[in-house]
Amino acid sequence: MHTLPEYHKFFSDFLKDNIQPKSPTTLYEPISYILQLGGKRLRPVLTLLTTEIFGGAYKQALPAALAIELFHNFSLIHDDIMDAAPLRRGKPTVHKKWNVNTGILSGDSMLIESYRFFEVYDSDIFLKLVSLFSKTALEVCEGQQLDMDFEDQKEVAIEDYLHMIEYKTAVLVGAAMQMGALVAGSSNQNQEAVYNFGRYLGIAFQLQDDYLDTFGDPKTFGKQVGGDIIENKKTYLYLSAIQNSTTEQKAELLHYFSTENLLSPVEKVRKVSSLYQETEADKVTRTAIENYTDKAFSILDTISISKDKKEMLYNFGRDLMDRKV
Repeated sequence: MHTLPEYHKFFSDFLKDNIQPKSPTTLYEPISYILQLGGKRLRPVLTLLTTEIFGGAYKQALPAALAIELFHNFSLIHDDIMDAAPLRRGKPTVHKKWNVNTGILSGDSMLIESYRFFEVYDSDIFLKLVSLFSKTALEVCEGQQLDMDFEDQKEVAIEDYLHMIEYKTAVLVGAAMQMGALVAGSSNQNQEAVYNFGRYLGIAFQLQDDYLDTFGDPKTFGKQVGGDIIENKKTYLYLSAIQNSTTEQKAELLHYFSTENLLSPVEKVRKVSSLYQETEADKVTRTAIENYTDKAFSILDTISISKDKKEMLYNFGRDLMDRKV
């Protein structure tokens, strides 16, 4: 087994070797740009880690890991366009640095390119990987559509929101881990278990992202703090605040998230953040993060791996939930 920083380096080196400048530069420069912005590389690192946890060699999983990372970044380019987001990892988003049409086409190219990296695997593994990947990619699109639908809905149930983030974010984390187990030749039972471990961890990860979007440090978060509030996103924080608010507090929140609101973005973020704290939505969200993290950890007991490997997955989850970025 290797350390997480080592997996990160192995993957970064593989990415550099396989994503080379090509013509037309106007298509491929944006791809290199977003991939070079870095980030945690959470999903590909999990693919490499899981492969070795189930007895495979990380090198076997590098193409699958790159496919996952290409797809993830494709979705970020398109999400940023839909959200009109100005920053990604502290830098201008692709559609801001170039233009919307370039962002759409470069993103499409990344999606197509991601499938090509499965071609190195034997036919049986190839079919299983592509089947899982296609299922997951469609679920991510469904999750993104639900996210956009919620913007026009006056009321969203917390259960519906959790379903949305499961599809938009969590299934890709689960798939990244299952791919590692699949490449390693592990049993279907282990594959399913590690998928669910990643899925629950992915839900906790997104809830943590919601929390940091409002209460994170702008210097470390890498995105515009308060962006969800500015964009009227019905996040777990917002829905919990609505659910736990007084009549007056609910009226305030609904006003701030309405077309009649004339506050500046800075003032809107300040007032809404204050309401989140007054209604204890911040505490409710932190509790939900812990609950989903615990659900992930409970699955470790069902996975047929050694105690030290379970400890590695446990520590990874704990570190992920304690992050500030």
